[in-house]
Amino acid sequence: MAGPVLAIVGATGAVGTTMIEIIDARGSVPWGEIRLIASARSAGKVLKVRGEDVTVQALAPEVFDGVDIALFDVPDEISAEWAPIAASRGAVAVDNSGAFRMDPEVPLVVPEVNAEAAANRPKGIIANPNCTTLSMMAAMGALHREFGLEALVVASYQAASGAGQPGIDRLQAELSAVAGKDLGSRSGDVAAAVADLGDDSPFPAPLALNVVPWAGSLKDDGWSSEELKVRNESRKILGIPDLRVSATCVRVPVITTHALAVHATFSRDVTVEAAHKVLAAQPTIVLEDDPGAGVWPTPAAVVGQDPTHVGRVRQALDFPNTLELFVCGDNLRKGAALNTYEIAETIADQV
Repeated sequence: MAGPVLAIVGATGAVGTTMIEIIDARGSVPWGEIRLIASARSAGKVLKVRGEDVTVQALAPEVFDGVDIALFDVPDEISAEWAPIAASRGAVAVDNSGAFRMDPEVPLVVPEVNAEAAANRPKGIIANPNCTTLSMMAAMGALHREFGLEALVVASYQAASGAGQPGIDRLQAELSAVAGKDLGSRSGDVAAAVADLGDDSPFPAPLALNVVPWAGSLKDDGWSSEELKVRNESRKILGIPDLRVSATCVRVPVITTHALAVHATFSRDVTVEAAHKVLAAQPTIVLEDDPGAGVWPTPAAVVGQDPTHVGRVRQALDFPNTLELFVCGDNLRKGAALNTYEIAETIADQV
């Protein structure tokens, strides 16, 4: 009997192509047909999936006929229009955009944390969290189950690829522009070096040789949309509606893999030894925590990997029942494509 039919909407983008790589590597669900869908300008391209050539189809209502699960990686406004259309044609839409994350009738799912939520989908849509939130959620979910999470203070160090392919292209162009130049002796040297690249950057300041304390769009009282996503999505995924959360999101000159410094307070006694035991037992977490030997996670070491990597676990000196830890996760894999695909795996036997 043929397996469920899977569609990837936005198949030619950075996350879409990563989804195809994951399908090729995992093979854990015996999918039947796999359809690749994108904008009209990408229609007709041929991509390999599971060793076979698949032609990209233009986004249209009829492409969802017979589809069991449709994975969406497109801008919010496209998902807002087309995910309900896919659902109306009988598909379960798993959406990687921000269009439905806070909709009370749409589950926001991280399979290691709240897989059971995926079964309750009155709109036929399941949302995938923001890549920044996802980078810490496997660790926070495991620790919450054991110790009862009460508060999070997070500083993110977000890669350029979080802004999509334009972010990757801009950082690479800036790195080329500053390479080999004697910079840093005067204010504005880096800005001058990248000035010829134009002002259409997805970042509000030069990113090469710099850090930018801003990711997302401006919201009330000076908060960015990324910071509010960390707060609101953490509450929904963990099932703690009054969880205290504060986040500062920073863009750093890294191509791929987000990192977060996390200050987590719990309702029950917690020790580093106990936290290590919990984290090490999780199949999707790699514990790398031996500072004396220089062992800790970094984006350059984690990029391209599926697990969340955790290190620098410390008991806070001045805050009871509180841990400090450093988390790295590939934002194009677990932070986007992999979690979306794992949701599809979770519900494959339900469709």
